[in-house]
Amino acid sequence: MDAEEIRKIIARGEDSKHQFKSDIKQASSLANEMAALANGAGGMILVGVNDKDGSISGLDIGNVDRINQLVSNAATNNIRPAINPVSENFEFPEGLVIAVQVAQGINKPYMDDKGSVWVKSGADKRKVTSREELQRIFQDSSLVQGDLVLVLDSSAEDIDREYFDTFVMNEYKVPLAGNEASFAQLLENMKLTRKGQLTVCGTLIFARRPEIHLPVFIVKAVAFPGEVIHEVRYSDNRDIGGKLADVFRETVRFVSSNIRHIQNGQSVNSLGEPEIPGIVTEELVANALIHRDYLVSAPIKVLIFSDRVEIISPGHLPNNLTIENIKMGISNIRNPTLASLASKTLPYRGIGSGISRALNAYPDIELIDDRDCNTFKAIIKRKTPNQVSGSIQQKLDTLLKQFESLTESHGQVVNFSDQDITRLTTQCGFKDLNEIIFYTNALEEQGYIKQKVTLDKKIFASITFRGYSYLENIRRF
Repeated sequence: MDAEEIRKIIARGEDSKHQFKSDIKQASSLANEMAALANGAGGMILVGVNDKDGSISGLDIGNVDRINQLVSNAATNNIRPAINPVSENFEFPEGLVIAVQVAQGINKPYMDDKGSVWVKSGADKRKVTSREELQRIFQDSSLVQGDLVLVLDSSAEDIDREYFDTFVMNEYKVPLAGNEASFAQLLENMKLTRKGQLTVCGTLIFARRPEIHLPVFIVKAVAFPGEVIHEVRYSDNRDIGGKLADVFRETVRFVSSNIRHIQNGQSVNSLGEPEIPGIVTEELVANALIHRDYLVSAPIKVLIFSDRVEIISPGHLPNNLTIENIKMGISNIRNPTLASLASKTLPYRGIGSGISRALNAYPDIELIDDRDCNTFKAIIKRKTPNQVSGSIQQKLDTLLKQFESLTESHGQVVNFSDQDITRLTTQCGFKDLNEIIFYTNALEEQGYIKQKVTLDKKIFASITFRGYSYLENIRRF
């Protein structure tokens, strides 16, 4: 770093990682600033810069020596545990500026000499006063896991024994019926109980009625008729509780029942395919249930609007994890015990690939890591009816072009070979032969194909060439 880089930082003003001080005279106030940075993502204090207007006031060499000693004393004597800031002096025409760099701490929380914990709040700092926020700081250092917090007034008696015994038998081939000693020991070994009480993980996965003990750890699902939240008008509304596997299943079902379905080559008696692929809903709901912050007393929210579906999880991404990281499959598991067991009860692989799978299946997803509101939000953009029709239109166009490419003159009979079918299913977006036949029937209904027959899983057709437009008839497909 050089003086020019310092000028650029000053020009951008103060933020959560950069603090300006014209002078420092008290070790205690300096310690509070450094502790707040260490409890966050780290940062820099520039001494010799006015915090009001960002002008460089500068320091003389005597003040530089004094402040550097103050930095050393504050880091050693006024912060617990002690930290190791790095200071560097930069020369400007107005005088010297000290850059004090504080790394993100690995032994959080860092406290002042009175036992107070400080954190950054925008460009300012504040004292931590809530138990939940203090727990989250411990969580960042892996000192506390939200899924292993004990649930008050719970015990092994709350476990659904039939469900648990079946799970153990299927996974570990261990019969538990009638063996209470083995049952109690296994609960402890699996981190489902401690000191006779259920953990959050044990309650969510195996309790008979988890919502009784953990009423806020449910899913609140609401479908609205428009594009904004309405206070009293909704088209569907559910509070979804139960075992984690039940919550997952019912939440996916809620989303599926409140979005459009298209026939897309299926029979008249079929339910059709959802406009948002099922794998997308499953991956994002599983991600919310498994990776939410269970130290935050709030439900997951699933909000369905006419133009989007929002899945909002309590807790921003842990530690230094970013949106780009998770898109690449990089993970930092917040609830390791829950995640381990969820991989055996939900369609969850536990290797950090869920978000990337959802994006591969349906790229129109926006991910928001809101650290101010302490939430993680996945916004799935819904297709408009015209867009749904457009996807059908594209398949009709593709199929007709395939017929035309195999026809040299009007009325010639063409045969789709096995190779043609393979090309249509692997390169042109058709699911299988049945879907190709469905769209061939659609072309025939509109008069673009004559004398179409199917024989021995092959399609034969004679082609009529003319200009065509399907949009006015598209809804019947």
